[in-house]
Amino acid sequence: MYRRLSFVFAVAIIPGILAVSVLKPSEAEEKKSTLPPEPTVTYSSSNAEPGQTIEHGERISPIDEARKQLHAQHHPHGIIETRRIPGTFQPPAMTSVGDFAVPKEDLVVIHPGPGEYVHVMEGQRHGYQNLTVGITYTAPGGAPPMHTHVGEEAHVLLEGTILYALGDSVFTLEAPYIVNIPPMVPHSFKNLGEDVAELVVIFPTNVWEYDVLDYFPFKD
Repeated sequence: MYRRLSFVFAVAIIPGILAVSVLKPSEAEEKKSTLPPEPTVTYSSSNAEPGQTIEHGERISPIDEARKQLHAQHHPHGIIETRRIPGTFQPPAMTSVGDFAVPKEDLVVIHPGPGEYVHVMEGQRHGYQNLTVGITYTAPGGAPPMHTHVGEEAHVLLEGTILYALGDSVFTLEAPYIVNIPPMVPHSFKNLGEDVAELVVIFPTNVWEYDVLDYFPFKD
């Protein structure tokens, strides 16, 4: 019986010399990415009700004229769509520990942009009157689209480095920090680190909703 071994060869070209080194399997594994797997969105197009559109785990709605006029008062960008959490739900009775404490893996997952997933605790689904919280999985280089919220928002990050676009300003912040994002101010962020950023986003409303703009600040 023969035992099959796998090796990875690393080649370095030096003027006049070809150097080849053999990495043992354990060393090769250390070279691989250690990023956790991407989450899976909760809702797909198969969950859409008649007349609904669901993409990247979110319900997509067109922008009405009143919403366009609201945006025009705050910024010069165009608006593409409104995104919300799909599906029906039954509010908890708030009579047991399970109604008050929800594990992260039980939250709805959406996929707003490349490398960006969010575990969403939408307040109305979990017994809150004025609170919604999201925990992002933002991969290195990941970013949501440029967007706005009708209400204010706070970002909390304990580890990592994030590039922000907030209104007309672009800046970098290193954790730990808290960022205040005023209502209707266009914003996005990009993970500049080598690890997944778990950014906590907080809203004083029990509904998850945002409008996507036709402008993205991180194209380069």
